[in-house]
Amino acid sequence: MITAAQMRAARALLGIDQQTLADRAGVSLPTIQRMEASEGNVRGVVDTLTKVVAAFDAAGIELIGESMPSAGQGRGVRFKERLPLRTSAPALAQGRRKKGLFARS
Repeated sequence: MITAAQMRAARALLGIDQQTLADRAGVSLPTIQRMEASEGNVRGVVDTLTKVVAAFDAAGIELIGESMPSAGQGRGVRFKERLPLRTSAPALAQGRRKKGLFARS
């Protein structure tokens, strides 16, 4: 499975916009927009999901599943532990600031 957050992060690593991903995957822009607007795992037609994953793979992006080891040798980023589904990155950062885990600027 692929999550909306993984899709956005993969696009960011590649430096591409949603239209470019849609073109590379052979799907429509609204399809990519819907997929990235999902919460948690992206839902959709299996063929469409396969095309998007294949486009990322062709661009050199490895999508790592929950509790799965990485097969790649490049650099990467992943959470140490699973976050609650509805926790957003800004909310997580705010919580860490309160606990003193981030320096204040």
